[in-house]
Amino acid sequence: MPGLVLVTGGSGYIAGWTIAELLRRGHHVRTTVRSAARERSVTAAVSGVVDPAGRLSFAVADLTADEGWEAALKGVEHVLHVASPLGLSSDGPDALVATARDGTLRVLRAATAAGVRRVVMTSAANAASPSSYATEGVTDETLWTDASDPTLIPYRRSKTLAERAAWDFMERHGGGTELTTVLPGAVFGPVLTADTSGSVGIVARMITGEMAGIPRIGLEIVDVRDLVDVHIRAMTSPAAAGQRFLATGEFQWMADMARTLRDGLGEHGRRVPTREVPDVVIRLLARFRDPSLREITPALGRRSRHSTEKARTLLGWQPRPARQAVLDCAESLIARGAV
Repeated sequence: MPGLVLVTGGSGYIAGWTIAELLRRGHHVRTTVRSAARERSVTAAVSGVVDPAGRLSFAVADLTADEGWEAALKGVEHVLHVASPLGLSSDGPDALVATARDGTLRVLRAATAAGVRRVVMTSAANAASPSSYATEGVTDETLWTDASDPTLIPYRRSKTLAERAAWDFMERHGGGTELTTVLPGAVFGPVLTADTSGSVGIVARMITGEMAGIPRIGLEIVDVRDLVDVHIRAMTSPAAAGQRFLATGEFQWMADMARTLRDGLGEHGRRVPTREVPDVVIRLLARFRDPSLREITPALGRRSRHSTEKARTLLGWQPRPARQAVLDCAESLIARGAV
């Protein structure tokens, strides 16, 4: 009988699908929420795709506080640590770093103390990338992003430093607990709720026409269901212990995504923009009119790619095409009235 699995951040996009798939595969799941008030919404979201059948429970714990983690890990066999801060650095350049790194260490301390068999942590492909997006070539898990580079945006730095801290901690204090990390690209695919935060918001803004033009940015697109699948494979495969796995996906320019939506959504795609905005215009807007654009300017014209050969070979992972992930995301947003 599958053991108890803890999924951190149960109200999140990736966590919701992770909970659902674990339940579908017969696991008992406990998930953390920041307050008990979130339990009903998480249960409702997951119940839309699978019957929890009494196998879903909750623990109140926050990445920013020590309270609750010991209880959350009691009796747990595996941990899927998918919770992490998202977004821009509106709270200051160190806010994302502190939350991601310190939160990860809280989870690992509790997991090792509880004798958990393995922790699978969600990092990011940005933690295994050249500092400059303009660098040509394909990189793999052996590369670490240079977190000391002053040009890095806070999100990239937070993911890199959090993963580094995790490996350092486990080397010194892991004991019998194993660590595996998964490094995804841009996550799309169907949604369980009407929430449009994170990467899903890109598709939402295209459909509504809020995005008036398309920046010249490329994304390595992974479907959320495939990302969950690689996490579970990393949790159960003996070969995955102590490994990093890139889980990116097919590369597409945002202009390609826009064409997919325009062609595939019929009447719902009529407002999707088709005009690509020159890089110089984005940089000027970021400098003088819209500071929120500053964190995407380094990615303009990005050329770097990542190899997923390791996940395919060691774990047998096979992701969906990017077109399907984008269209399924859009159609689910429309069906839930989110756009």
